[in-house]
Amino acid sequence: MELAVYNTEGKETKKVKLDESIFGIAPNDHAIYLDVKHFGASNRQGTHKSKERGEIAGSTRKIKKQKGTGTARAGSIKNPLFRGGGRVFGPKPRDYSFKLNKKVKLLARKSALSYKAQDNLITLVEDFKMEAPKTKDYLKIMNALKVSDQKPLLVLGESDKVVSLSSRNCQGHKVVSARDLCTYDILKHKSLVIAESALPLIESNLNRFQR
Repeated sequence: MELAVYNTEGKETKKVKLDESIFGIAPNDHAIYLDVKHFGASNRQGTHKSKERGEIAGSTRKIKKQKGTGTARAGSIKNPLFRGGGRVFGPKPRDYSFKLNKKVKLLARKSALSYKAQDNLITLVEDFKMEAPKTKDYLKIMNALKVSDQKPLLVLGESDKVVSLSSRNCQGHKVVSARDLCTYDILKHKSLVIAESALPLIESNLNRFQR
């Protein structure tokens, strides 16, 4: 599969052949599901907490006799059935992350990239630098590539703080380096813009375990 490479003015300069083992595989939906689930679980804080009856401030005096009242027995005002009482089996701080094999993660990313390639939602752009963080200049490039209204994900070869700051005011836009590319971001953004220097890094990173 070949894709055209554009400059920052939106003009085609050459064509590049994409690696079929990454951008042309049969997508595995279950691998994508597992990787996105792993991403979400790993980002959960897990700091939720409610107090049980042993942690509630209050008297432990038995508020009424055990039998003969015609109502249910109650040990103290901390009873979970009373207002202000402790909660039964409430949430406690925990770690939601789980292990996911590296090969499954790589398969998920390849599947997500293959979906983008099938839908013609990948745009290649020549490497560019910005002298100062200016949203206007960043949008000028995105408009030239005709992706500004598609909530694009711009993948650079290396982290570029100036470009990242320039895109920060654009809703739905995001800039990442090739090593930080993940399945969640690929699927979240409609269009994928890849810098020319980032393409070989993505291909080498996703072909690590290929024999």
